[in-house]
Amino acid sequence: MLLGVATGVFLSLAQYGPDRLGEGFESRTLVMPDDYSGRVVTTLVRSLSPCGDVHRAILYVHGYNDYFFQKSMAQTFTDSCFNFYAVDLRKYGRSLLPGQTPFEVRDLQEYFADIDTALTLIRQEGNREIVLMGHSTGGLITSLYCEAHRDSLPVQGLILNSPFLDMNMSGFYEKVLVPLVSSWGRCFKGTKISQGNSTAYAESLLKAYHGEWEYDTNLKFKVSPPVTAAWVRAIHRGHNQVHKGLHIPCPILLMYSSQSVQGDKWTPQHQSGDAVLDVKDIARYGRTLGPRVTEFEVQEGLHDLVLSKPAARQSVYTEIFRWLRSNNLD
Repeated sequence: MLLGVATGVFLSLAQYGPDRLGEGFESRTLVMPDDYSGRVVTTLVRSLSPCGDVHRAILYVHGYNDYFFQKSMAQTFTDSCFNFYAVDLRKYGRSLLPGQTPFEVRDLQEYFADIDTALTLIRQEGNREIVLMGHSTGGLITSLYCEAHRDSLPVQGLILNSPFLDMNMSGFYEKVLVPLVSSWGRCFKGTKISQGNSTAYAESLLKAYHGEWEYDTNLKFKVSPPVTAAWVRAIHRGHNQVHKGLHIPCPILLMYSSQSVQGDKWTPQHQSGDAVLDVKDIARYGRTLGPRVTEFEVQEGLHDLVLSKPAARQSVYTEIFRWLRSNNLD
């Protein structure tokens, strides 16, 4: 109830304005209750369908070291008569405020208020059917969100694009070091943990290197910045919950690449596989999210499947709309 009251107050402060993505996109900054680092905002981006009298919507939640910039994904949905929305979570992208540590979080439930607020607005704008879509860490967050709300689920479906359901590390790291850092993070929250210096994934995406895309590398860094021990703890606790099995009642589309790619230096193989996560882990734990999981393996898909080469991303959209139709969500 307190969250609902706070949400209603803060919604009234925001209005849409032009978005950084240009024509066809608007955004609004939503002021949220302060947290342990002070002022907090989240940002809702929208692109409305030209179809007219549309009452269904997609809400997209980005991954780690990320923000919403995938214009072609939005346009694919709006051209198919869906209103499209995306949220830049607190301390990410458009929502990162001066002095904040990028991506800082201590409990993944902190993001639930951002999603609740976005969904409230989307419903107020006349959308009666909403499908939630999460990429990577956004896939973990949206899965946990749907589990927490399973008795009164505010969305009708969940699309997962390479969800981050397990660490992509050796057994020793996952079974020993990650739990140790997680325990450390309970008290020493700000301890920095390096994410390495690889630019291989960024090179596979950016048009200036080997990819097709342009984005702001001040918001989605070419090298992932260090995380805090508290971030590791938040992720570890989220993974532990997923590994026990969830009971999400709505239909779920679980998508992942046909292969993982190893190596910190870019190679041509980085254009044909997931260079971030172990796809076998995604499949293993994704099947346990609920009773209505549909799996789809994307041949030669990148970690962000909608940024894959044309044939792969076309197969992603073909499956998404097939799945929407089969679940009466189109």
